[in-house]
Amino acid sequence: MSIAFGIPLLECVYCIGCARWAWKRCLHTAGHDSENWGLATAEEFEAVPRLCRYILSVYEDDLRHPIWEPPRGYGMNPDCLLSKRTYGDTHGRVTPYIIYLDHNHADIVLAIRGLNMAKESDYAVLLDNKLGQRKFDGGYVHNGLLKAAVWVLDKECDVLRELVEKYPNYTLTFVGHSLGSGVAALLTMVAVQNRDRLGNIDRKRIRCYAIAPARCMSLNLAVRYADVINSVVLQDDFLPRTATPLEDIFKSLFCLPCILCLRCMRDTFVPEEKMLRDPRRLYAPGRLYHIVERKPFRCGRYPPVVRTAVPVDGRFEHIVLSCNATSDHGIIWIEREAQRALELMLEKDQVMEIPAQQKMERQVTLAREHIQEYKAALQRAVTLSVPHAYLSSEYGTFDDHEEASEHSDKSSEGKTSSGSSKGKSTKESWDELVKRLFGKDEPGHFAAKSSAAEDG
Repeated sequence: MSIAFGIPLLECVYCIGCARWAWKRCLHTAGHDSENWGLATAEEFEAVPRLCRYILSVYEDDLRHPIWEPPRGYGMNPDCLLSKRTYGDTHGRVTPYIIYLDHNHADIVLAIRGLNMAKESDYAVLLDNKLGQRKFDGGYVHNGLLKAAVWVLDKECDVLRELVEKYPNYTLTFVGHSLGSGVAALLTMVAVQNRDRLGNIDRKRIRCYAIAPARCMSLNLAVRYADVINSVVLQDDFLPRTATPLEDIFKSLFCLPCILCLRCMRDTFVPEEKMLRDPRRLYAPGRLYHIVERKPFRCGRYPPVVRTAVPVDGRFEHIVLSCNATSDHGIIWIEREAQRALELMLEKDQVMEIPAQQKMERQVTLAREHIQEYKAALQRAVTLSVPHAYLSSEYGTFDDHEEASEHSDKSSEGKTSSGSSKGKSTKESWDELVKRLFGKDEPGHFAAKSSAAEDG
């Protein structure tokens, strides 16, 4: 029939399919990811611009004469900088970071910078991925980032424990950008699992802000730790949206638009049900804050709006084909737009003339709503048949059936679930984790090695 009438049916079907894909991809904007989310308040978003400036301070050589001058009244006190770890101190285990004591906000902050494209050690962390092979707490995580997180906790646990015990009313905040965001998120998970190394700190005192987060943990862990981990995404940022392994992204950095388009085309043909039921697919961690400042088919930036949620399905799954996909990843732009968004929130509160008592009541209500949304996300994970998901405690837990089968003959040591960690001491769990990651018998052994041995 096609020969008789000269109509190339196969080519027509192919062209229609390509046109449909292009239409769907070009119409998909960043606003679609969070259009059904609620608006964030000034109380919950207040820390984000400040923590972004702490990350920028890691790049500074002299905090008394900073290159990136913060807004008036928002600078750091150099006298409160407790330590600054450089590449010489970390021996390539992790990017540089600082420990800062913020008395004004009752906060103990450990801030980790992002990838340094001139350092091979940073690429080594990315290349040590073993995607889908590294199991942790009933889920899957990025292997290299987990090793970096364990190294940081082993290196700084004594200092952090002393600060936590000295300032019992202060929160302990881990924050990072890009590569550092993945380390900070996994560092938070490790700290929560080993709170005895931090003076038995209460879980509610630990929090994390992953700025421009890397996809570093499976969906069950991303939802489970949403009460302590927060991710901040600016508009079209590519990194939280692509499930492409991090090493492939940065190895192809000079052809990044090409790999993003190819990945976007591939994801178009992957059913969402298949994505959700893949236990080894990695996601951006925790509660998500999305800063939206551009509208479709309009030029220029608009007053930024911050939306927040703990989504399960539709969790930044689609790449946005935008010329701003890489620029929105920059920590400087994120800090500026986050500050603008916070100022607009505060200005709106002033216009509405909200009394102090009502603001306090709003904070209590906000905390209650977050808990309810968090539990709803856990339940949503169960209804969508996310692997290993079930509810059993205040924070929610996830069952690892594979580990349960491996330890079925050791019933005296406790069953695999939230109670499995209770069946044996946290100290033993820490030793096992370090031995599994580094192959050492003593958890502090690898931290004392020389730089030559570290690089080897």
